[in-house]
Amino acid sequence: MAEDDSFDVTQLDLSRPIAGIEEIRAVNPHRFEMEMLSAIVLLDPTRKLIIGYKDLTPQDFWVRGHMPGYPLFPGVLMCEAAAQLCCYFTVTQKVCDHGVLMGLGGIEDARFLRPVRPGDRLVMVGTGLKVHRRLTKFRTVGYVGAEKVFETTVIGVPIGKWEELKGA
Repeated sequence: MAEDDSFDVTQLDLSRPIAGIEEIRAVNPHRFEMEMLSAIVLLDPTRKLIIGYKDLTPQDFWVRGHMPGYPLFPGVLMCEAAAQLCCYFTVTQKVCDHGVLMGLGGIEDARFLRPVRPGDRLVMVGTGLKVHRRLTKFRTVGYVGAEKVFETTVIGVPIGKWEELKGA
């Protein structure tokens, strides 16, 4: 995906993911309500490109209260989904030392362009701008169908070894 957003997500075969929920769980520690990825459909280390999606359902935890009668997927959760997508890239591509978890270090230039609602499939395209063990930056653009719904730059920083963190 170029900065001009010329990547055509409608040409992706979303029916054949390269990683489903179990494969994502083997890499990312997020569980229960905080799992913001349903599948990974493309991972291209040469182009520092990753594409995945989140299927939104009427049963998702945020639906009841954000906003009653017209539920909207919160922008902060779109940013979290983008961060989890980029985390998957950094772990699977061994950007960090073995076992190190990348945490959300920042969000830059976030824009939310249209509502995302239950029943939508949020497809996210992440492109590495800086991919290093001490800091990552990914430009991430989200789509529903062919329509761009959000864009942001996600900053990842190492927060420690997962095995040690979860025991703390």
